[in-house]
Amino acid sequence: MSTGTFAERYAALAEIRAVRPEAVAQAVARRVRRASPPARLMIVAADHPARGALAAGRRPLAMADRRDLLERVCVALSRPGVDGVLGTPDVIEDLLLLGALDGKVVLGSMNRGGLAGAAFEIDDRFTAYDADAIAAAGLDGGKMLLRVDYGDPATARTLEGCARAVSALAGHRLMAMVEPFVSRRGADGRVVNVLTPEAMTRAVAIASGLGTTSAYTWLKVPAVERMEQVMAASTLPAVLLGGEVPADPDAALAAWQKALALPTVRGLVVGRALLYPSDDDVAGAVDAAVSLL
Repeated sequence: MSTGTFAERYAALAEIRAVRPEAVAQAVARRVRRASPPARLMIVAADHPARGALAAGRRPLAMADRRDLLERVCVALSRPGVDGVLGTPDVIEDLLLLGALDGKVVLGSMNRGGLAGAAFEIDDRFTAYDADAIAAAGLDGGKMLLRVDYGDPATARTLEGCARAVSALAGHRLMAMVEPFVSRRGADGRVVNVLTPEAMTRAVAIASGLGTTSAYTWLKVPAVERMEQVMAASTLPAVLLGGEVPADPDAALAAWQKALALPTVRGLVVGRALLYPSDDDVAGAVDAAVSLL
C-alpha cells in the first residue's frame, strides 16, 4: 500500500485494520529487509504512546493523534540517511501496512507495562514484543527500558525481565537495545531519571552486565555532562536518545555531536525531538540530526 497520497493510504489502513487482519502477516512476509544494518545508526523512535507518554513539548496530547504521528514518521523515514524506526507492534504494523518499512532497520519495543505517571511505573513488565515475535516478524532487534530505582522493590522484576530479554534476543542473534537510567520518585510522586554523570555511569555499568551474553547488546543513553566518563563504563556500542523536545535545538545538536565523537557511540535514536520540533519542520529537524553522522 505504498502508492497514493498519505491521506489515501491512511484511509485504506483503517479499512484494512477492520476487515483484513491477515494483511499484517502478509505485510511482514512481503517486507524487503535491509541486507545488513549500517555501522552507524539513525533511528526514529515512535514507541511513546503505548506507555501513555503522549506529550511533546507544550502539546500534552501531541502523540495521541495516530494519523499525525504516522505521517510525521513517514516523513522522517523518507529523508536521506534515516536508517529505520523503533516502535511497539501497533505502530510497526501500521507502518508495514503503509508500505513504509522496506529496506529499513526495524526495532521492536518490548516492555511498556510501566505506564507514565502510574504508581507501578517502575514495574515495567514486558507487555509488547518478545524475542520470538521479533524474530518471527523479521525485525532487527528489540529495545527495552530499564529504570533502576533503589527505593522501589519492583526494580528487581524489571531487571530480571530485561536480562531474560537480552538472552532471548541473543539466542536469535538479534540486537538487544537497553535504555538504562537510575531513577527516583520526586516529591510529587512522579518518576524522574537522574541525569548526572555519576548516575548514568552506574546505569551503563548495570545494563552492560544483563543476560547470559552481551554479544548482541547495545545501549541507548542520553547525552549528559562528562560523557567520556559515562561511556568509559562499557565497551558496548551505544546510541544517543533525544528525550523531550529541547528548548534549544542547537544546544541539543551540539551535545549529540560531541558525544558522537566517542569511540563506542554509534548513532542516534530520537523520537519527539525530531517528530515534534518547535517549528514543526520534521524534515529539517531530521536532516540536521543526520548531518551529525
